[in-house]
Amino acid sequence: MENTSQSVSTGSEREDRLKKLEELQKQGIATYPAKVKRDHNIAELLTDFDSLAEAKTEFFIAGRLRSKREHGNLSFANLEDASGNIQLAFSKKDLGADSYKNFVKLIDVADFLQIKGYAFITHKGEKSVFVTEWTLLTKALRPIPDAWYGLKDEEDRLRKRYLDLLLNPELREMFFKKSLFWEVTRDFMKRHGFFEVETPTIEVTTGGAEANPFKTHHDDFDVDVYMRISVGELWQKRLMAAGYERVFEIGRVYRNEGSSPDHLQEFTNMEFYWAYADYEMGMKLTQELYQEIATKVFGRTNFTTKGMEYDLAGEWPKIDYRETVLTKTGIDVLSATEEQMKAKLEELQVKYEGANRERLTDTLWKYCRKTIAGPVFLVNHPKLVSPLSKAKTDNPELTERFQIIIAGAEVGNGFSELNDPIDQQERFAAQEKLIDRGDKEAMMPDWEFVEMLEHGMPPTCGFGFGERLFAFLVDKPVRETTLFPLMKPKVE
Repeated sequence: MENTSQSVSTGSEREDRLKKLEELQKQGIATYPAKVKRDHNIAELLTDFDSLAEAKTEFFIAGRLRSKREHGNLSFANLEDASGNIQLAFSKKDLGADSYKNFVKLIDVADFLQIKGYAFITHKGEKSVFVTEWTLLTKALRPIPDAWYGLKDEEDRLRKRYLDLLLNPELREMFFKKSLFWEVTRDFMKRHGFFEVETPTIEVTTGGAEANPFKTHHDDFDVDVYMRISVGELWQKRLMAAGYERVFEIGRVYRNEGSSPDHLQEFTNMEFYWAYADYEMGMKLTQELYQEIATKVFGRTNFTTKGMEYDLAGEWPKIDYRETVLTKTGIDVLSATEEQMKAKLEELQVKYEGANRERLTDTLWKYCRKTIAGPVFLVNHPKLVSPLSKAKTDNPELTERFQIIIAGAEVGNGFSELNDPIDQQERFAAQEKLIDRGDKEAMMPDWEFVEMLEHGMPPTCGFGFGERLFAFLVDKPVRETTLFPLMKPKVE
């Protein structure tokens, strides 16, 4: 429910602004014009300020009014655009009585204005614009919340994200950094010879990850389809068979699962596939990628996430999956029974879903990872939890897989891709049994993918990571680093 006093205040202000809108329109003043004259943004104006002031050159700027102060026949205001903020000075003598009166009586904070004027410095030394003409561009019918008291509720902030961004320059800056995060990633991949591709986001079967998908219906084909849960893993591997050797994609992924500080149902991931490379080569490349992201986006390699400090510089150590779980819990995930695993999880007071061996193994590992600051490479995953990864030749129960661990969570996943069609068919069959037993996160078999493997796919390394890495580097919940996270419909 809305705060009643705030609702009344906003409602009365809106009525007042509607009356001002009506008065402006009665005077024949356009309240929502399309054309704008603008030859400087505010940052450019401040850069060229001295030369413009000396020459008394008139110019046009435009932006949103953020404050307004009246002093009889002289008024001051602050105008803001995406590049900056500057003070405006309005004089009744120079504007004329009618124009000045309209500004004072009919223009509100939050309105958008076009300003014609020249640069000058006030007697207090503040760079300002002396207004010779103003034009209304947009009449705002609702006020902007107070920067200190308004939008403190998280639900309000995320639902009215446009106001949250308007009031919080640091938040706006974070999203410029997020754009740079993906720009640096894209540039790194292309510089290393990878070809950017696009693969389907709607699939007949979901592949490439273990997650519960969003399901919908394709009317024309009259078949159920799914939103993808990986960035085209099984499609990009088909491109390896097609003769491409290095491909990558940055795209949206959808998983119909619970929300948490580290999880969303819709997010951006990057995945690459590299022919004639194995997981050891993948670890070297991804370490370089993460270090380049750190230095080019943030200008440093040391970070703190959730109170855990780590440094991405240097060589990252490897830790063993089985040994880590054994050391922290006393459970050997390769030999322990399901009952022993359940008993240990219950002893540790860890909730688990599903009682099959794969889920129990994964839950034990997730308990263990929470204290690992990283960065480390987690290696030697059991085959059971890695249905698309190549088995190790010296121990077929383990796989050539690696995950990057930072601040107690996985922020990257790669492996030497399984390209043995018979082995892949057997693992898909095992996943199919899990589905039949009710495991919503088990991987859907893609038998056409197995057919592709029978035509032959070269040894390949695949890797993927997502925007969770960015959220960790800025030390914020991933929901906070999403411009418009999904919200439940508002109940009045």
